[in-house]
Amino acid sequence: MSIQVQNLSKTYGTQKAVDTISFSAEPGKVLGFLGPNGAGKSTTMKILTCFIPQTSGRALVCGFDTVKEALQVRRQIGYLPESNALYQDLYVKEALAFVASVHEINQPEKRIAEVIEQTGLGPEQKKKIGQLSKGYKQRVGLAQAILHNPQVLILDEPTSGLDPNQLIGIRNLIKELGQNKTVILSTHIMQEVEAVCDQVVIINKGKIVADQTLPNLYQQFPKQTLEQIFIKLTN
Repeated sequence: MSIQVQNLSKTYGTQKAVDTISFSAEPGKVLGFLGPNGAGKSTTMKILTCFIPQTSGRALVCGFDTVKEALQVRRQIGYLPESNALYQDLYVKEALAFVASVHEINQPEKRIAEVIEQTGLGPEQKKKIGQLSKGYKQRVGLAQAILHNPQVLILDEPTSGLDPNQLIGIRNLIKELGQNKTVILSTHIMQEVEAVCDQVVIINKGKIVADQTLPNLYQQFPKQTLEQIFIKLTN
């Protein structure tokens, strides 16, 4: 397993944002991490990416502990946050070259060219990021996340605000990446989960209320859509 979460909790004062959750994710599959606003999704992802420590429990990424071996964990992870903060005044290739230097990538020009092709950034690679559409900005964020060829990708609302054509392009890219990497995809769009995810974890009020493959979830709730299942489990 690339990701193992064991009895993980995070407390802020008297509020438990995450309450003793456990789940795992493996290579070659896309895990949909779902839940209503305030359910604990972002807190869990921040723990997995070493932005904040948990209060109790344990999280392992590719066998490395997120608290004791944070640097090794960061090397294994590519992260696309919902805000997707980018350097607007840099050209696409310039921004990717900067990220490559941070990761000390061998033969950076070759790797940048590969990632530009993979993410479909070719037509826009000579533009400043601030001149790009939202869809292409999301592609730049994904390109930065995969540049160092991480084993694990954590994507927070990667298709938020995209038009249908942009949406299909990003979905296809996520499916392609999920063939040989471990991908955790957080989203509120149920059609997106149905299109790209193999496994679903639903969290509500800090607790996991479902952790199954999509076929098994549909079998447990016959004749119901994923949206109906989600509402039933989180109300």
